Amino acid sequence: MSDSVTTAYSAALDAMQRPGPKPLHALAAMLGGDGPGIGDGSALLGHLRDAGPEDALRQQFAHALAAWDHEQSGAPWTGATSHNTAARREAVIAALGIDGQTAGLFADLFPFAAADGPIVIADDWEEWRTPERRTERNFYWAHYQRHLLDKWRNPDAVADLDRATEEVVRRLSDPTRPVAYQAKGLVVGYVQSGKTANFTGVVAKAIDAGYRLVIVLTGTTNMLRAQTQRRLDIELCGRENIEREISPHDQKAHEYQDDPDWKRDRFVRHGGRPSDAGYPDIHRLSNHAGDYRRLKMGFSALEFRGRERNRKFFDPANLHTSDARLVVAKKNASVLEALVADLGRISERLGEVPVLIIDDESDQASVNTVSPKKWKEDSRKRTAINRLIGQLLRMMPRAQYVGYTATPYANVFIDPSDVEDIFPRDFLISLPRPDGYMGAEDFHDFDAELPLEQRPLDTSKERAHVRYLGDEPDDGELRRAMDMFVLTGAIKLYRQRHGTTYRHHTMLIHEAMGKDSHRQTAELIGHLWNTAGYYRASGLTRLRDLYLTDVLPVSRAQAPALLTPADFDDLRDDIGEALRLISPADRNGSPVIVVNSDTDLERQQESLDFDKREIWRILVGGNKLARGFTVEGLTVTYYRRATTQVDTLMQMGRWFGFRPGYRDLVRLYTTPDLHDMFEAACRDEDFLRRELRQYAAPADGRPQLTPRQIPPLIAQHRPDLRPTGRNKMWNAKLVLKSSPGQPMEPVAFPSVGTKIKHNLEQWEPLLAAAAQRSVRFVVPGAKTTYEAGAAIVSHAALLAVLGNLKWLADDTFQPELAWLRRLSDDQLARWIVLLPQQTRSTTRRLVAGHGPFSIFERQRTSSSASFRVFSEERHRNAAMRIAGLDTPTPDPEADALRGDSTGAIILYPTVEKGSLSGSEGQAIEDERVTIGFHLVTPTTTVPAGGKLMHWVTVDKTNPYALVVDTQESR
Repeated sequence: MSDSVTTAYSAALDAMQRPGPKPLHALAAMLGGDGPGIGDGSALLGHLRDAGPEDALRQQFAHALAAWDHEQSGAPWTGATSHNTAARREAVIAALGIDGQTAGLFADLFPFAAADGPIVIADDWEEWRTPERRTERNFYWAHYQRHLLDKWRNPDAVADLDRATEEVVRRLSDPTRPVAYQAKGLVVGYVQSGKTANFTGVVAKAIDAGYRLVIVLTGTTNMLRAQTQRRLDIELCGRENIEREISPHDQKAHEYQDDPDWKRDRFVRHGGRPSDAGYPDIHRLSNHAGDYRRLKMGFSALEFRGRERNRKFFDPANLHTSDARLVVAKKNASVLEALVADLGRISERLGEVPVLIIDDESDQASVNTVSPKKWKEDSRKRTAINRLIGQLLRMMPRAQYVGYTATPYANVFIDPSDVEDIFPRDFLISLPRPDGYMGAEDFHDFDAELPLEQRPLDTSKERAHVRYLGDEPDDGELRRAMDMFVLTGAIKLYRQRHGTTYRHHTMLIHEAMGKDSHRQTAELIGHLWNTAGYYRASGLTRLRDLYLTDVLPVSRAQAPALLTPADFDDLRDDIGEALRLISPADRNGSPVIVVNSDTDLERQQESLDFDKREIWRILVGGNKLARGFTVEGLTVTYYRRATTQVDTLMQMGRWFGFRPGYRDLVRLYTTPDLHDMFEAACRDEDFLRRELRQYAAPADGRPQLTPRQIPPLIAQHRPDLRPTGRNKMWNAKLVLKSSPGQPMEPVAFPSVGTKIKHNLEQWEPLLAAAAQRSVRFVVPGAKTTYEAGAAIVSHAALLAVLGNLKWLADDTFQPELAWLRRLSDDQLARWIVLLPQQTRSTTRRLVAGHGPFSIFERQRTSSSASFRVFSEERHRNAAMRIAGLDTPTPDPEADALRGDSTGAIILYPTVEKGSLSGSEGQAIEDERVTIGFHLVTPTTTVPAGGKLMHWVTVDKTNPYALVVDTQESR
């Protein structure tokens, strides 16, 4: 009975794939026979009530409902409802014509996912992905989709991927378009969040649509390239496309001959050669064993010849009867030069070939890092990889470029006016955080008010997963992290004995990038491992204590549904097995794999193949493990390496990713300062995504902005943590810089007399006010005081002065001024203006008719571009106390001037060193006096969300295209 129900309803769902939902029971009865209970739906109710999550029909229903929930075509059955809403699900139920009882069961078993979906910022494009074109040729996508359903067992996740990949593909140029167009876009994901799955889906749909050359650029290491090649071979190319390359007389040439997934038949099957069914075969021009190499005698592999010689290659009659080529190449100059050279040999036909270039980790190596100062007239000097990508795009006018990255800062700082570069001028798509993903938010308690030790363990991610290290490396801390690695491995084995499967278990130690440091760390780990006493009472006592005080409480609080034994002794056998797996006898007792570019270690690194074998090891490395490469089974991380760039820092977060069945066991050992850095980087990333969402919201049915008009605003939450490297920020402009509770002292004032006089005229009202009152302040570290003129002015009055000053460069002090202008009266209402007086009265002169005030002599830099400094330490103490900041030196007069929302500014009438002339009380020429200043804002000026700096991209052809609405941004 159950088999007939499955057959009938499975056939009905297959029939609805293109037209959408239809009367379910009637269609099932028609296609599967009018068996008992099929026509009235009772048989389906009984089947689904008894079916478990692995049931094939239940999974098919879950997938079909998720796809209809996501549908965005506006088909009549949708009833004009929005996707992923309760109204859409009601429209689906109505179209299926099912009764209330069945609808209720559907709601319980298949709840609709109200996901945010991708954020899309796009220029106008020509829509060509009609529902008909999507479904009439979907050979590779359908097989990839089926593979993911079997692999993920999550129809909602597959439907989300379908939707996200469609947002990319529909913005590529129609491969059959008569007039060539190159689209350039960027897809932003999260670190280790499934970007490879996304671009594999994009490639599958692109090949189905007619793209016949696909070039996937991976990172800069062989490890990452091989990992990407294998993923594409398993999930896209499939068994038949690989087998067509194997000579029947040379079985040893097959690179997957000994691969366990090949032997277990886990490579996609297409049901025969795709070309036998009228679909394109995929010819691989690289393989898992090797990168792209210069073609010689086998050059025909790159020849594109259509069946209809009298028509262009991009004509559907030729595209859909020709095969596709796939190249997976690392971003290495010699590799790309070989590809460019080979393509150059068929340059006369390349203009007709639809090409897709996928650039994984597109902010690494691809971005031009040569300073514009080195560009010659009409010739922009470029770094090697950037130049070669540009060359590929010039050679192939039908090439589409799609970059993928989790850290897009370098990409959006590319000059949009550089037509040969890779700025995402056509679209920028930010992928949603996937379900089950463990990201930066899972290691931080943002804005928590309670001390860490008082936060509830069931809700505090920081208490659960983060363990703080001291500022200096300590062998005891490293041993404790290794103990945690052993314990969590034992728990995986315990859970595995009770039904949960784990293939890998790894620990990552990342302290530095130097090879010598890696070698020393590996030696230390070997020593600690050999002296840990894991097989003796002392070692077991240490493990028992760690288990009872850390592992068990966290697992019970964070994952009560997962098996974690209450009695430590229940883990004794599993601990022994974990020790054997981590350091088997044939490895001389060492549990370590060092992963770096040292050629002497290459053979050892070959064992780090997560695809061919189970890996239970401690990995020590730097850059080779810091970007793109997925460390499978990563459970414990010991991280000490600092950096000053957000993108580098986030890419080092290998502890981000999917941790099915062991999220509760994940531990990060790091210093408080590094943890704070990651928190700031996470806030930067979140701000960018919120800005993208704001820009993406349509107005009157049209996008408000395009990537070219106003690139995303980049926030910087820590002044010592820049978005990306300086050599990737030639086109970046700092538009806002906050300094709450911190001093600001610009020094780049003009040296031209007319500009100096103009500035002095702006300060004249404040000088007049300060001349009316004198206050004595304490000199820190001495039993003396100094005199200063003092005045109180409003924030608006000071802004009027600062806003009219002239500077050496137009952008001097403008980011700080932009921030000051944003502040409300509650944050900053008034300023105390101070003019310190020197002990020697001979320095006093009338300034702009007021005073006399002390004149300070200050030295300019060797280039005379700016002054070196204005303020003196003896004066800063009073300013800080007036602004509400605590200092070691009390000052009653300064404290009396404190108030709510009060800042302090010290003015220094200044002339260049050695140029003070005249006598006491005389007037000094206006053209000679620069008013330097040192200002301190109160802590009430902390910006919402802690965003200290904002960056934007400069479009050299239209520098005024950037608009920052200060009112909207508050």
